[in-house]
Amino acid sequence: MNDVRIAAAGGAESPMGLSDSVYQRLLKERIIWLSGEVRDDNANAICAQMLLLAAEDPDREIYLYINSPGGSVTAGMAIYDTMQYIKPDVVTVGMGLAASMGQFLLTAGAPGKRYITPHTRVLLHQPLGGAGGSATEIRINADLILKMKKELAEITAERTGKSVEQIELDADRDHWFSAHEALEYGFVDKVIETPQEVGSLGREGEKR
Repeated sequence: MNDVRIAAAGGAESPMGLSDSVYQRLLKERIIWLSGEVRDDNANAICAQMLLLAAEDPDREIYLYINSPGGSVTAGMAIYDTMQYIKPDVVTVGMGLAASMGQFLLTAGAPGKRYITPHTRVLLHQPLGGAGGSATEIRINADLILKMKKELAEITAERTGKSVEQIELDADRDHWFSAHEALEYGFVDKVIETPQEVGSLGREGEKR
């Protein structure tokens, strides 16, 4: 089956660019970093990190920092489902770019705990996918994209307080938001400038 994606803004894949030791140090602080495209490999790592942190302490928040141009819908949904599955609240923080699946995951954070830095840009748009092969295969792939589009719109509507129809209308074409516009739309709960506005960055958590 062809991979269905919410296209990465700009189409480029960004390398992580940080050593494993940095990520391990962040993980000790219950901070998970999503950078670059959402792919199966980094989604698997993020899901595993969430499960590990939830097992270590189910009552402390987990912090998911996002700087992503989007990527695979199925990989992103694996992260989303894990966020809902575990007991700890997942606090989301958008930094730089939260586009497509990056936007979706930012919005999927625990209610009241979705943050964004002042100059972050957010992109809402619909899933994209290419299909080849027989007419039947093309139709099957198109049906899958439509189902994913509806599912993403329904979840985003629930998280933002918008109607499904409004989300689908706004996502029909690339729709960019500034940080404050994202706040007004309901993607996030607060625009922040300091770590103190997020909380203790994993040192003190609250029960869901």
